[in-house]
Amino acid sequence: MTGIEIALLVIGCVFMIASFFVSEKLSGKEINRIAELSDNELKRIIQKGMEKASTQIETVVDQKVDEVSEKAERALERESNLKIMAIDEYSKRLSKYCKVNFVQVQDEKTPDNASEAVNLKIKEIEGERILKNIKDSSYVIALAIEGDMLSSEKLASTIDNLAISGKSDIVFVIGGSLGLSPDVLKRANYLLSFSKMTFPHQLIRVFLLEQIFRAFKISNNETYHR
Repeated sequence: MTGIEIALLVIGCVFMIASFFVSEKLSGKEINRIAELSDNELKRIIQKGMEKASTQIETVVDQKVDEVSEKAERALERESNLKIMAIDEYSKRLSKYCKVNFVQVQDEKTPDNASEAVNLKIKEIEGERILKNIKDSSYVIALAIEGDMLSSEKLASTIDNLAISGKSDIVFVIGGSLGLSPDVLKRANYLLSFSKMTFPHQLIRVFLLEQIFRAFKISNNETYHR
């Protein structure tokens, strides 16, 4: 495909040169002069045309790359804003049933091609920050791939049972890109999984808030779309 495009551009250069000569209304003498050009002279003319075309192509490509980058950035920004709006919306809806607090701890930058030892150290650092924000009396539900996958009805009954047993302070923990540290998993009273797949933080927040809201609607026998 690249060869075909280059060939067409080369042909275009020759046509542009010919068009230029013709548009100038050359005299017979000048036309004869063109006919007498040596192969090397013709090659130089064509080469200049190719170089000019190449520069024009690079400019167009750069412009297109910039346009695509800008569009991608705008799309990501819109997506992020939609997630934030969804989080805010479900937080407002949940305020009818419970008090919702968000605590975000700083994550650690993970180097490219980090070793298992480095990844473990990063999880330990993040884990320490998480544990500092959990009270001893809190019931901790950690989101982990190895956790149990529940139906919405089962999650509703789980929250109901916790409330009945006097555990009103429930903490849901979402780990970093590497997951949760062994200490956080050990501290957790229950491991919950939404999927075997990995999701972005903001998206999993939306999933979690929606399911908690759905759980309260189920517990209160209120209609909610399926």
